[in-house]
Amino acid sequence: MNLSVTASGLGLAALAAWLLAGALAAGDAGQSLDAGNAPPADARAAFARPEGLPAGAAPLSPAVVDLGRLLFNDTRLSGDGTLACASCHQAQLAFTDGQALHAGRNGKPLARHTPHLWNLAWSETLFWDGRAKSLEAQARGPVENPQEMAGSMATAVLRLKADPAMVASFARAFPGRTAVDEISVTEAIGAFERGLVSPITRFDRWVTGDETALDRDEKAGFALFTGKAQCTACHSSWRFTDEAFHDIGLPDTGDLGRGAQLQLPAANHGFKTPSLRELAWTAPYMHDGSLPTLEAVIEHYAGGVARRPTLSKDMPPVLALTAEERQQLVAFLGALSSEEPPRPPQTLPKVELSSPDAQTAPVAATTISQKDKRFTPGRVKIAAGQSLTIVNDDKRTHNVRIDDPRLTFTSNAQEAGDSVVIAFPEPGRFGIICSIHPAMKLDVTVERQQSLLQHGPKP
Repeated sequence: MNLSVTASGLGLAALAAWLLAGALAAGDAGQSLDAGNAPPADARAAFARPEGLPAGAAPLSPAVVDLGRLLFNDTRLSGDGTLACASCHQAQLAFTDGQALHAGRNGKPLARHTPHLWNLAWSETLFWDGRAKSLEAQARGPVENPQEMAGSMATAVLRLKADPAMVASFARAFPGRTAVDEISVTEAIGAFERGLVSPITRFDRWVTGDETALDRDEKAGFALFTGKAQCTACHSSWRFTDEAFHDIGLPDTGDLGRGAQLQLPAANHGFKTPSLRELAWTAPYMHDGSLPTLEAVIEHYAGGVARRPTLSKDMPPVLALTAEERQQLVAFLGALSSEEPPRPPQTLPKVELSSPDAQTAPVAATTISQKDKRFTPGRVKIAAGQSLTIVNDDKRTHNVRIDDPRLTFTSNAQEAGDSVVIAFPEPGRFGIICSIHPAMKLDVTVERQQSLLQHGPKP
């Protein structure tokens, strides 16, 4: 599989400049995109696919992925031996189930819609409420959920150990390990899911310069998506997700989403922004499966939004779309999907050697800004004994979280102008995120006192 498109670095800033320069000045997206007036390639780079899996992802081996595929389809992981992961995430339905809400073990619908599994290697958190931090943790969740597979990993391991063929598969996948165990089960399933990279689409070909890949309406829909409709406020990057949690104004069903997970009322009704890749094959939509078609999704944003205090500040106050504009948006969204039902790649993707953030040297700073869904600066160093002040300079609600054996910290909701002061218990490296926008990451190095480094401790 070829993932050979690389962003030029201009990204959304260049795209915004193009839009502001007047591509939509006529007020009609369809009329503004005549031949030769499409956005330049450097603006499209904001949506370019990466060359491989994100740096830091576990390398994929065929033996581990093959074992993960077997386990994904193995009913022995469920309590009564009748269900597998694939029972809900069906490959022929783009790893969804085609239902609004799957039936649970008690016959009642589950609380949330079955999401697709494409491109999860890039996910910061898993599940609609973000409660899992890794694919391995996510793999355990449905198995042990009493309303889903109603099993236990311990029992599943005993069943698998009794199968000589499965024991041999584990030995091939994990040479040197002496037994089938829970860690190996979740690692194998996680590897299989990590390899589910969605195919290259017509949109990807257009991003790389093929002007014939999209038609007139699809290009007009892209202009609306990135301009008037303000969709990229949440659906950004090549996967069309900001990895954040938003209240988008769906009817209140009592499910508080991220707010309940964090015990943070400001995040109530917030659910993870889904990727828009392959969405033509993954209907119905939303965390509750309540919108059956893309037309219904656009109808929601263009007049069906429930206004409440927790509504995402990335939502436009008003979105008025003509019938033609709605059709153009649907056309563009369709171009983000494969022409045929997508299948797992035949060749496993490689892992990128490094991330851009890792190449940035830390700077000395004791005050950090939260703005535009990022910490600025993103990598800092402070001296031992110094505190770090984090200020919300944004319109959005933020949060500060540290999950570290040396320091566990979480702030309340930070509204515009609020600040948080953090004191670190010892020198070392610490990671900070915003729990509402988990792609926001701050890397902090607490340095030892120079006198100790230069002269050593006193006897």
